[in-house]
Amino acid sequence: MASMQETWLENGNLKGLSREVKHGRTAHNMSSSSLRKKSDLTLVSKLRCEMLRNFLANLQEVILGTKLSVLFPAIILAIVAHYYNFGRPWVFGLSLLGLTPLAERVSFLTEQIAFFTGPTVGGLLNATCGNATELIIAIFALSQHKIEVVKYSLLGSILSNLLLVLGTSLFCGGIANISRNQTYDRRQADVNIMLLLLGLLCHMLPLLFRISGDSSAVTDVPTLQLSRASSIVMLIAYIAYIVFQLFTHRQLFEAEEEEDGDDVSETPVIGFWSGMAWLVGMTVVIALLSEYVVATIEDASESWGLSVSFISIILLPIVGNAAEHAGAVIFAFKNKLDITLGVALGSATQIAMFVVPLCVIVAWIMDIQMDLNFNLLETGTLALSIIATAFTLQDGTSHYMKGMGLLLCYFVIGACFFLSKTPLTHPNGNGINLRVNPATGVLAA
Repeated sequence: MASMQETWLENGNLKGLSREVKHGRTAHNMSSSSLRKKSDLTLVSKLRCEMLRNFLANLQEVILGTKLSVLFPAIILAIVAHYYNFGRPWVFGLSLLGLTPLAERVSFLTEQIAFFTGPTVGGLLNATCGNATELIIAIFALSQHKIEVVKYSLLGSILSNLLLVLGTSLFCGGIANISRNQTYDRRQADVNIMLLLLGLLCHMLPLLFRISGDSSAVTDVPTLQLSRASSIVMLIAYIAYIVFQLFTHRQLFEAEEEEDGDDVSETPVIGFWSGMAWLVGMTVVIALLSEYVVATIEDASESWGLSVSFISIILLPIVGNAAEHAGAVIFAFKNKLDITLGVALGSATQIAMFVVPLCVIVAWIMDIQMDLNFNLLETGTLALSIIATAFTLQDGTSHYMKGMGLLLCYFVIGACFFLSKTPLTHPNGNGINLRVNPATGVLAA
């Protein structure tokens, strides 16, 4: 194992690895690393064929190097269930389980690549691939004109990070450290809250604009144009946030290393090109499972007796980001709240300011009329969630009551969408969504 690592270091020009690379780790990387386990390459290193030895070593590090490796068979079962028609709800459930370890492995691979490219490029990879699962699911849903599924799934990811992940982390961390003073750096939280409020403004204005306008119009072109303009502004703000995070104020976002060094590897365990190949392969598999999820979500909704809104807002984010969420809770137990906040707030900011506006732009390119109007109930829950999170984090200290408050907010929102029944949506030839009025049975925009 040592000889293989030396070879990789020589090929990647990493002799004399600087501490800058080591300390360029983000909260997302640190969170995912809590679910990893060391691989024993004793038997693999005894193989004489170098190509086979390297392949098996990479396979063991990528597939078996996580505590979630037990969920990888769900990927194969989902594909088998799809091709042999075992039932579309089964395909949906297995695909969701299969996406769980893939999201964690993408974080692992971006960190491995960062050893060779440096912390800046690694941070850019994490900024674009950190929520690859949500983005890919959204693009497939857009391609099938399922705009409501896109909006619900992205809204659910934001709510899940702000209320469920952060709430669980603060609650469990407060119970585990009940006799200790829990503090965190407010500066990182303030930046994320500011961007989330900007994103909320961009979501509220199209809603208010449409409510205040002529509701009898079949299409609301001004609302769509405002949404597209707002999406461009949000992407500009996110680019500025990346510059702020990776260049001008990087010290605010760098996660502290474990003192004992057991949980963090200072050297890469796979090569650069191997990491790139695995990253591409993982993305392809995520795309495949995402296609299954989007195609079978209505069947799962009908079979399980759950609304599409509840599945998209509650179930999809919980299962799809379980690895990242578990890591945030683990670091809260260790009283490392800066890492926990980096995971929860960082993911919420990335989805709100990058994934959502990018979906609007992609829909624009695909000639699909997706706007930022998430409807009154959804936008209201988003607003209250951001405000509740902002008040929770305003003093730089934490205890279990803060976590309990956020969790109870999430439970109430979950109950609301559990009871709500989403009306059917029918895209016409122009890509305009026509809903069925449950009272009259008449199609309306």
